[in-house]
Amino acid sequence: NLAAVLWRTRAECGRRHALLVEAVRAGCAGPVADVRAEPAGEGRVRAVLDRGDGTRTGFERLGDGELRYIALALVLLTGPGVLEVDPAGEVPEALQTLTVLLDGLDLGLDPRQRAALLGLAARMCERGHIRLAGAVSDGGLLGEEPAARVVDLVP
Repeated sequence: NLAAVLWRTRAECGRRHALLVEAVRAGCAGPVADVRAEPAGEGRVRAVLDRGDGTRTGFERLGDGELRYIALALVLLTGPGVLEVDPAGEVPEALQTLTVLLDGLDLGLDPRQRAALLGLAARMCERGHIRLAGAVSDGGLLGEEPAARVVDLVP
Protein backbone atom coordinates (compact mmCIF):
# COMPACT_ATOMS: atom_id res chain seq x y z
CA ASN A 1 0.00 0.00 0.00
CA LEU A 2 1.86 3.03 -1.32
CA ALA A 3 -0.12 5.52 0.77
CA ALA A 4 0.56 3.63 4.01
CA VAL A 5 4.31 3.46 3.31
CA LEU A 6 4.33 7.15 2.43
CA TRP A 7 2.42 7.96 5.65
CA ARG A 8 5.01 6.13 7.74
CA THR A 9 8.18 7.18 5.94
CA ARG A 10 7.32 10.89 5.73
CA ALA A 11 7.49 11.16 9.52
CA GLU A 12 10.62 9.00 9.81
CA CYS A 13 13.06 11.06 7.74
CA GLY A 14 12.46 14.57 6.45
CA ARG A 15 15.60 14.48 4.29
CA ARG A 16 14.53 11.34 2.43
CA HIS A 17 11.05 12.78 2.01
CA ALA A 18 12.53 15.93 0.46
CA LEU A 19 14.51 13.73 -1.95
CA LEU A 20 11.29 11.87 -2.81
CA VAL A 21 9.50 15.14 -3.59
CA GLU A 22 12.43 16.15 -5.80
CA ALA A 23 12.30 12.79 -7.59
CA VAL A 24 8.53 13.03 -8.07
CA ARG A 25 8.93 16.50 -9.59
CA ALA A 26 11.33 14.98 -12.12
CA GLY A 27 9.01 12.11 -13.03
CA CYS A 28 5.45 13.44 -12.89
CA ALA A 29 3.60 15.86 -15.10
CA GLY A 30 2.63 19.25 -13.69
CA PRO A 31 3.91 21.10 -10.65
CA VAL A 32 4.62 19.12 -7.48
CA ALA A 33 5.07 20.99 -4.19
CA ASP A 34 4.80 17.94 -1.94
CA VAL A 35 3.86 14.27 -1.80
CA ARG A 36 1.49 13.48 1.05
CA ALA A 37 -0.62 10.80 2.61
CA GLU A 38 -3.80 12.02 4.26
CA PRO A 39 -6.52 10.34 6.30
CA ALA A 40 -9.29 8.89 4.13
CA GLY A 41 -11.63 7.70 6.89
CA GLU A 42 -12.13 4.34 8.57
CA GLY A 43 -8.42 4.05 9.40
CA ARG A 44 -7.31 4.35 5.78
CA VAL A 45 -4.95 6.83 4.15
CA ARG A 46 -4.79 8.14 0.60
CA ALA A 47 -1.72 9.41 -1.23
CA VAL A 48 -1.84 12.76 -3.03
CA LEU A 49 0.39 15.11 -4.96
CA ASP A 50 0.18 18.63 -3.55
CA ARG A 51 0.33 20.91 -6.59
CA GLY A 52 1.21 23.98 -4.51
CA ASP A 53 -1.82 26.06 -5.44
CA GLY A 54 -4.26 24.32 -3.12
CA THR A 55 -4.92 21.59 -5.68
CA ARG A 56 -4.26 18.00 -4.70
CA THR A 57 -4.17 15.13 -7.15
CA GLY A 58 -4.96 11.72 -5.70
CA PHE A 59 -2.68 8.91 -6.77
CA GLU A 60 -5.76 7.15 -8.11
CA ARG A 61 -5.84 9.79 -10.88
CA LEU A 62 -2.22 9.28 -11.96
CA GLY A 63 -1.20 7.18 -14.94
CA ASP A 64 0.34 3.74 -14.55
CA GLY A 65 3.81 5.02 -15.46
CA GLU A 66 3.65 7.79 -12.86
CA LEU A 67 2.43 5.40 -10.15
CA ARG A 68 5.14 2.90 -10.97
CA TYR A 69 7.78 5.64 -11.02
CA ILE A 70 6.70 7.02 -7.62
CA ALA A 71 6.54 3.55 -6.05
CA LEU A 72 10.02 2.63 -7.30
CA ALA A 73 11.45 5.99 -6.21
CA LEU A 74 9.97 5.49 -2.73
CA VAL A 75 11.50 2.02 -2.45
CA LEU A 76 14.90 3.25 -3.65
CA LEU A 77 14.94 6.21 -1.26
CA THR A 78 13.62 4.31 1.74
CA GLY A 79 15.87 1.28 1.32
CA PRO A 80 15.55 -1.47 3.91
CA GLY A 81 13.23 0.77 5.97
CA VAL A 82 10.49 0.50 3.33
CA LEU A 83 9.49 -2.84 4.86
CA GLU A 84 7.84 -2.82 8.24
CA VAL A 85 9.48 -5.97 9.56
CA ASP A 86 11.73 -7.00 12.41
CA PRO A 87 15.28 -6.49 11.07
CA ALA A 88 17.98 -9.07 11.49
CA GLY A 89 19.40 -8.39 14.95
CA GLU A 90 22.88 -9.59 14.06
CA VAL A 91 23.28 -7.01 11.26
CA PRO A 92 23.75 -3.39 12.41
CA GLU A 93 21.22 -1.00 10.85
CA ALA A 94 23.97 0.90 9.01
CA LEU A 95 24.97 -2.32 7.22
CA GLN A 96 21.51 -3.61 6.28
CA THR A 97 20.68 -3.68 2.58
CA LEU A 98 17.58 -4.28 0.50
CA THR A 99 17.86 -6.22 -2.74
CA VAL A 100 15.23 -5.13 -5.26
CA LEU A 101 14.45 -7.41 -8.22
CA LEU A 102 12.40 -5.77 -10.96
CA ASP A 103 10.96 -7.52 -13.96
CA GLY A 104 10.18 -4.80 -16.48
CA LEU A 105 12.19 -2.02 -14.84
CA ASP A 106 11.34 0.32 -17.72
CA LEU A 107 7.72 -0.85 -18.11
CA GLY A 108 5.35 2.08 -18.58
CA LEU A 109 8.04 4.72 -18.07
CA ASP A 110 8.65 7.48 -20.58
CA PRO A 111 12.28 8.40 -21.45
CA ARG A 112 12.35 11.24 -18.87
CA GLN A 113 11.06 8.99 -16.09
CA ARG A 114 13.42 6.19 -17.06
CA ALA A 115 16.46 8.49 -16.99
CA ALA A 116 15.43 10.03 -13.65
CA LEU A 117 14.77 6.62 -12.09
CA LEU A 118 18.06 5.16 -13.33
CA GLY A 119 19.95 8.17 -11.97
CA LEU A 120 18.22 7.84 -8.60
CA ALA A 121 18.89 4.09 -8.55
CA ALA A 122 22.59 4.66 -9.26
CA ARG A 123 22.87 7.22 -6.43
CA MET A 124 21.05 5.02 -3.93
CA CYS A 125 22.99 1.87 -4.88
CA GLU A 126 26.23 3.81 -4.51
CA ARG A 127 25.29 4.58 -0.90
CA GLY A 128 25.22 0.84 -0.22
CA HIS A 129 21.73 0.27 1.21
CA ILE A 130 20.14 -0.89 -2.04
CA ARG A 131 21.04 -3.55 -4.58
CA LEU A 132 19.00 -3.45 -7.77
CA ALA A 133 18.68 -6.05 -10.50
CA GLY A 134 16.16 -5.45 -13.22
CA ALA A 135 15.05 -6.82 -16.55
CA VAL A 136 14.44 -4.24 -19.28
CA SER A 137 12.95 -4.41 -22.76
CA ASP A 138 16.05 -2.86 -24.36
CA GLY A 139 19.43 -2.99 -22.61
CA GLY A 140 20.68 -0.19 -24.85
CA LEU A 141 18.48 2.21 -22.92
CA LEU A 142 20.64 1.70 -19.84
CA GLY A 143 23.61 3.18 -21.65
CA GLU A 144 22.27 6.54 -20.50
CA GLU A 145 23.40 5.73 -16.94
CA PRO A 146 27.15 5.11 -16.58
CA ALA A 147 26.72 3.17 -13.31
CA ALA A 148 24.40 0.61 -14.93
CA ARG A 149 25.76 -2.76 -16.01
CA VAL A 150 24.04 -4.68 -18.77
CA VAL A 151 24.06 -8.46 -18.99
CA ASP A 152 22.67 -9.58 -22.34
CA LEU A 153 21.11 -13.02 -21.94
CA VAL A 154 20.34 -13.47 -25.63
CA PRO A 155 22.85 -15.89 -27.25
